[in-house]
Amino acid sequence: MLSPQYHSPFPLITGYGTVPLLGEGETLQEVEVPADMDRLISRAVHDKDTMSSASVGMSDLSDEILLCILCRVPVCDLVMNVANVCSKLHTLCHDKTLLSKVSLSEEYLADDLLVRHTLRQLASRVQSLSLNGCYWLAGSTVELVSRCRGVTHLDVTGCRLTTPRLSRLLSSLSLLTSLAFDVTACFNLALLGPEAVDSLSRLSELRQTLLTPSYGVVPCCGQLRKLMLQFDIPDVTKEGVGVCCQLMVGQSSVPHYQQLEEFTARLAPGEVNQTLLLLYLAVFSVHVPKRLRVFLVSIPGPNPTHWPAAPSLAQSLSRRGDLVALQLPRSWLDGLSLKAALEGNSPKHLSFSRCPALWPQVFQSLLEGGVEDAAQLLSLNLSGINQVVYSECRSADDHLAPWTMSRLAVGCFNVKHLNLMHTHYHHQNSNQGDDAHLCASLATLRNLRSLTLPACALSDGLNSHQSATNSAFSSALFLGLKKTPRVGLQNYRPDSRSPPSGDSTSALARLLTGCPLLETLEVIGPGFVSVLPRLEPCGRAYVEPRGMCAWARGVGDAHLAALEALPRLHRLTLAGLPGVLKGTGLVQLARQCKDLQVLSLANLGSLKAMNYTPALLDTLKQCTQLQDLRLEQPHLNANASFFEALSCCSRLQRLCLISRGGTFDPSAAGTFMERCSHVIMCHMFMGGTLVACRTLQKHLQDRFSADRSALSVVVYPLQHEDLPSVIRDIPLTLLDRITLFQSHVAQPPHLSPL
Repeated sequence: MLSPQYHSPFPLITGYGTVPLLGEGETLQEVEVPADMDRLISRAVHDKDTMSSASVGMSDLSDEILLCILCRVPVCDLVMNVANVCSKLHTLCHDKTLLSKVSLSEEYLADDLLVRHTLRQLASRVQSLSLNGCYWLAGSTVELVSRCRGVTHLDVTGCRLTTPRLSRLLSSLSLLTSLAFDVTACFNLALLGPEAVDSLSRLSELRQTLLTPSYGVVPCCGQLRKLMLQFDIPDVTKEGVGVCCQLMVGQSSVPHYQQLEEFTARLAPGEVNQTLLLLYLAVFSVHVPKRLRVFLVSIPGPNPTHWPAAPSLAQSLSRRGDLVALQLPRSWLDGLSLKAALEGNSPKHLSFSRCPALWPQVFQSLLEGGVEDAAQLLSLNLSGINQVVYSECRSADDHLAPWTMSRLAVGCFNVKHLNLMHTHYHHQNSNQGDDAHLCASLATLRNLRSLTLPACALSDGLNSHQSATNSAFSSALFLGLKKTPRVGLQNYRPDSRSPPSGDSTSALARLLTGCPLLETLEVIGPGFVSVLPRLEPCGRAYVEPRGMCAWARGVGDAHLAALEALPRLHRLTLAGLPGVLKGTGLVQLARQCKDLQVLSLANLGSLKAMNYTPALLDTLKQCTQLQDLRLEQPHLNANASFFEALSCCSRLQRLCLISRGGTFDPSAAGTFMERCSHVIMCHMFMGGTLVACRTLQKHLQDRFSADRSALSVVVYPLQHEDLPSVIRDIPLTLLDRITLFQSHVAQPPHLSPL
């Protein structure tokens, strides 16, 4: 038996209150109990038999309480450590409620040997198993899943799995009903054995991540009810389009969806991906599945390929009245088709990302009875729904109207996820009061959990200095004779009693008071485009250049400090905010939001110099719960002071630094990695020579890979011509999670387990 030396990088439970797992006099590990366990714990503590004891021993806790605690323990800890403590814990750790549904997705310290041992323990018990994103496991280890004969739901997305191994795995899992895996360049459907094909014929749920033009296993899955596709094929040459067209040579290879209820597709940029998607949808032009109730298609870029069958799909969705979710690219539907699709339905998820032509129909359907019950709506994506590309001369009708959003909040009061990225709202405080502000309208959404806002929506308006500067700026644009003056704001001081003139946060404060349950907040400047785009390849073609929106410049340190009113905040994204000068608001925010786990900062303040470095270092020292950090700034100096402050984030797991002119200290980076033993991802795309970057990457890999089997280290010059090929070699789960900038609010599921 393996020696129980494995220790999880996470505490057993997060919350408050502690009890030792063992009896008096000895402890295995302190376990924090969540808040909802207070009643049960209090009952045990005040029991007559335990009143005289200063602590609660294991024997004093009921099986119900222990199971609630153990369900938070990583499965590797259960079978390797906790189960070996005593006979009672051994029995509880093998309870079917703990081992029937298992996920190893983020157990980064679980190497091949440990996973092999764990799979042997789970063989006769597990029914749902997820290895999603376990890119570090060997293919032979993944193949051991075939011993788990009772598995009905299996997710091996991101794992190393050849077609022969997939065939042997499918042949052993005769009860399988749900499968998720990657279709790689070496995939060959002809190599699947007859037993594997038989297992595929019984699948009801399938998710494929396509890394090469292929139908995958879809032609073998005649009983599918749920199909999720992620197209991530590199668009290196146009030759791929011809390869895609060859897939339809044999009619037997064309997918048919007789039982399909849910169809989800998410595309990476590229003509190949769009062409392949249309081949998957070819059968829809002949016959739309009668039971279809979820149709989500996400295509990046401004000009998605037109799909002629979209109107007939809309008509089919309107006949039954059971539509759950809908997302279509801008060129696929017109206003009449959209009205037909929504009429008589009560959808839960709607996305109209970058569909300006549908602007009137969207609100008419949601506000004027176009849907059966708007209160059923939980997720709404209105990203980029403005009618025209932004300009200084755009009319007020092209902005988000607060009265419209107010009516939307009344009718769709159960919305939990709202995305307004790439939109505009400009509040003229001279003519309107706080009640007419967009933030006041959004404040009525009491159930809101995640929100993406354009930066200009947080501004209370322009003061006279900003208005004059903006006029000069516009003149300079037209005349081309004057250099654009830098717009400055007064620094925010945490101890000041009143905000400086022109830097009011009253509207933002009202939003935060009305939405106290917010856990995810993204504030993104309307013109921000990351230097590492993938889902936004043509961003500059349809999003205005940074700095054109004067209202966004009015969002500064005081606004960031006001975010301290969100005690539940877990994820925060701030991007394209030129008004943040010193970053003092970040410090105030970090002191109060103790549970902040994901932080993404990009292009704050001036792009010529990084003026908020001191505040950033103080902020990092406060973020003791931080797990993910993405920092994108043109002139980032990752020196010894930076990495020393970053070392205070003791729970940090993933780090991504992006800086065109940035520098790094190799010695300080090594010291940081040694101090933060939980870091399994270190991606640095900065300045410097290729030799210096490769030297640091090799040093970190050689030094820490032995103890961190999941370690992913990429250090590469940001402006190097070979960077795209380097990006393609990074595990997709890490790219989507942190490396590539993208909104995570009101998005269709693409990497979540089936």
